[in-house]
Amino acid sequence: MVVVRTLLPLGKAQMMYGEFGVYNEDLKAIADWLKENEIETVAMESTGTYWQSLFAVLQAEGFQVILCNGKFTKNIKGKKSDVQDCQWIQKLHTMGLLSGSFLPDEATEQLRTYCRHRSNLLEQAADTTRKMQKYLRLLNLRLDVVVNDICGLTGLKIIDAICKGEINPEKLASFRNGNCKKSEEEIAKALQTNGRNDYLFTLKHEYQMYLNLQSKITECDAEIEKMLNQQINNDDNKKQHHIDKKAHKRINKNTPKNIDINLLSYQYFEGVDLLAIEGVSYSTVLTLMSEVGHGIHKFESAKQFASWLRLSPNNKISGGKVLSNKIPKGSNRLKIALRNAANAIGNLKDTALSNFFARISHRKGRVSAISATARKLAVIIWNMVVKGTAYVPLTEYQFVDQKRKKIAAMKRLITKFEITTDDLNLQL
Repeated sequence: MVVVRTLLPLGKAQMMYGEFGVYNEDLKAIADWLKENEIETVAMESTGTYWQSLFAVLQAEGFQVILCNGKFTKNIKGKKSDVQDCQWIQKLHTMGLLSGSFLPDEATEQLRTYCRHRSNLLEQAADTTRKMQKYLRLLNLRLDVVVNDICGLTGLKIIDAICKGEINPEKLASFRNGNCKKSEEEIAKALQTNGRNDYLFTLKHEYQMYLNLQSKITECDAEIEKMLNQQINNDDNKKQHHIDKKAHKRINKNTPKNIDINLLSYQYFEGVDLLAIEGVSYSTVLTLMSEVGHGIHKFESAKQFASWLRLSPNNKISGGKVLSNKIPKGSNRLKIALRNAANAIGNLKDTALSNFFARISHRKGRVSAISATARKLAVIIWNMVVKGTAYVPLTEYQFVDQKRKKIAAMKRLITKFEITTDDLNLQL
C-alpha cells in the first residue's frame, strides 16, 4: 500500500491510494504512478529490509524520499492496519513532523556490506571453533588445556594431523610451535585419544568448514582493500597523506590480513590519525569507516552524533523534574565497537581516558563507565574528523571538574581544622 502527499495547500490536501506488487517492474510502476499525480516528495517507514528496493528506485527517479524511524510513526488510535499506518504517516509528513533517518553514501554502503558479511563469517568461524573443541574433548584430546587457542599455529597443525589419521601423541606433540608455553611431553599427555570414529568424522567436517570460512574471510579482506584503495586513489587530497606504522598497536588475529588499516584510515579521513586514541583498535576504525564513513559530517555537533549512537542519556523531564535519564535501548555495530574500545580502555593504566573510566567506575560501576567512555570516544572522533582537531590527552590538572572538587575539599578541611596562614607557614 502506498500513500503519497499532493502539493496542494494543507486545507485541501487529498490522499490517493494504490496497491502494487514487489517485483522490479511493480516498483517502477509506483514511480510512474507518483509522477502522473505530480508527487515530488515521499515518506516511508523503515521496516526490516523491505524498504531498500523501493527506496533505491524512488531516489533514482528523482523523488525526495524521507526514510522514517518506525519509533516515531507508531502512535495510531484504534486497530492497527496498513491503511491506517499510511494515513498517519501521510498526515505527519503533510505537517512536516517527520525527520529522515541517517543513510550513508553509496560507497560507504558497499563497504558496509563487505564488512558486515565479514563479521558474520567471523561469527560462523567462532561457532565452528567451539564445535571442534567439543569433538576434540569427546575424543579425549584435551588440546584446549595445553594451548590457549586451538586455532592458533600449534592447534591447527595438530588438528590437521588428527584429521589425516595421525594418533601417535608424541608425533602430534612434535607440531608444537616455539611460542607455545607447554612442553612436548605435557602436550603428548593431553593427546591420547579414545579412537571414536564418529567423533573423528564430525571433527573433520568442522575443520574443513573452518578452513573454508577462513578462505572466504580472505576474499572479503581483498574486496575491502580494493574498495578503500579505489576511494582513496580517486581523491588527490587523500593520496597525499602518509603515516608511519604503529608498533605499539596490537594486531588481533581477526584483523584483516595484508591491509594497512593505519595508512588507509589516515588517508581516508585526510590526515586524521584515529589510532592515536588509546584503546581504539584497527577493527574500531574499520567499523567507523564502514558504518558511517564521511557521513559523519552530516551530524551538526558531537552531541548529535553521540545521540544517534544512543550513547547519550535520554532525559525525560516533566514539570521541571527529571523522571528518567537512562541510555536509550537499541544498538548498532558502531556503538558496539565503541563500547568494546571503552572496555579495553578500562584495562589500561595511567592514561587520560583510563583515568576518566576509573572515576566513573568508582562512582557508578563498570557498566556505566563503559557507556560514558564510549560516548567520550564518539565526541573525540567527531571533533577529530569534522573539525580536524588533533587528539591531545588531557593531563590531570586540565580536568576542570576535578580541580574544582579538590579546591572545595581543601576549603572544607581548612574550615574544619581552622587552619590559618601561620599554620601553613609552620608546616613549610
